[in-house]
Amino acid sequence: MGKFEVLDHPLIQHKLTLIRDKNVGTKFFRETVNEISTLMGYEVSRDMPLEDVEVETPIQKTVKKQLAGKKVAIIPILRAGLGMVDGILELIPAAKVGHIGMYRDEQTLKPHEYFVKLPSDIDQRQLLVVDPMLATGGSAIMAIDALKKRGAKPENIKFVCLVSAPEGVKALQEAHPDVDIYTAALDERLNEDGYIVPGLGDAGDRLFGTK
Repeated sequence: MGKFEVLDHPLIQHKLTLIRDKNVGTKFFRETVNEISTLMGYEVSRDMPLEDVEVETPIQKTVKKQLAGKKVAIIPILRAGLGMVDGILELIPAAKVGHIGMYRDEQTLKPHEYFVKLPSDIDQRQLLVVDPMLATGGSAIMAIDALKKRGAKPENIKFVCLVSAPEGVKALQEAHPDVDIYTAALDERLNEDGYIVPGLGDAGDRLFGTK
């Protein structure tokens, strides 16, 4: 079973509470999602491989650690996932960005894939699939299906979200038991409309100022 981790760093928790407030405006919401994504990226990248390299300091030559060159791709699930991309790019500016477009049928709540554009070397990269909300799990499952179908290695896929519901976590773990899940909060449940309770509402609408 892949790892499931709630990132309980005080700054992550504090900033997430700020954007749960329904009265927060689009600009503040977007900027804070960006900040949380950077902080989460720091935690999610903790196990990136290192290698020894010789470096000459002003004092002497020495052997120290640097990243071993594992390439990274950030894969937002459109459209809300876009809000998490820039925050992670702050940390890993050389990462490539792929996109997976999903929309949710309002009647069935089922996701439908409409757009997939990925780096050509997807099988060689550490993939961070990002979406602010893990609610029913349908979009996350379908996005990871799309990656695996195109050659992504399961051990290289991490799903990163701000808020998750127990139902979504369970569904994603059952569909993709080999994928690690990182979230900033595990909330109580889903309501009858498929929204996370207490959650923070529709992340896409709040990021982009739409209703």
